[in-house]
Amino acid sequence: MSTSDAGPEPARDCPLCPRLVAYRAANRADHPDWFNGPAPSFGDPGARLLVMGLAPGRTGANRTGRPFTGDFAGVLLYETLIETGFARGKYKARTDDGIELVDCMISNAVRCAPPGNKPETAEETACRPFLAARIAALPRLKVIVTLGDVARRNVLRALGLKASAAPPGHGSEFRAGAFAIINSYHCSRLNTNTGRLTPQMFEAVFRRAQVLVEE
Repeated sequence: MSTSDAGPEPARDCPLCPRLVAYRAANRADHPDWFNGPAPSFGDPGARLLVMGLAPGRTGANRTGRPFTGDFAGVLLYETLIETGFARGKYKARTDDGIELVDCMISNAVRCAPPGNKPETAEETACRPFLAARIAALPRLKVIVTLGDVARRNVLRALGLKASAAPPGHGSEFRAGAFAIINSYHCSRLNTNTGRLTPQMFEAVFRRAQVLVEE
């Protein structure tokens, strides 16, 4: 498989990262009813907002097949998207809950679940062509919200920039050509339980995105 010709979504049994392939196989053996594959992007193909996470959680998107669905981080993300008008419906942590994204798409910098939720640098690099293709396939895209520093760095590199081109930190903004990039702390249980990220802080990022998509 050539990454130079990568589309926006990897194949169901993408072979590029041996460690992630092995982890996928182990999860499939233990839980054959789970999705166990590269979690496809979810949302509006005409979206002006792209939300970029790190990677699928083992019992989240790796289980359900939809980004941020089935783990703690998805609760805050989807509820915030509903509150700010980027989603409608009710999030029930399963793929048949009927929630619909509005002018928004969600994806991950690394599409397969990594052990310990920590992708290796080589895995980020191998998956980056899909990230670049995902961005390129959104013709109306204006704003990218990155959830955490790994997502921020990978978005910048996918756009041909150095990872140091934009400042880290919650609420930091950067313009990369036609795109406004806003970084947020990741909506993980660790960050919310410790108070590093509050629902109000998270909502403020998407309120800012509301403004920027209209500019």
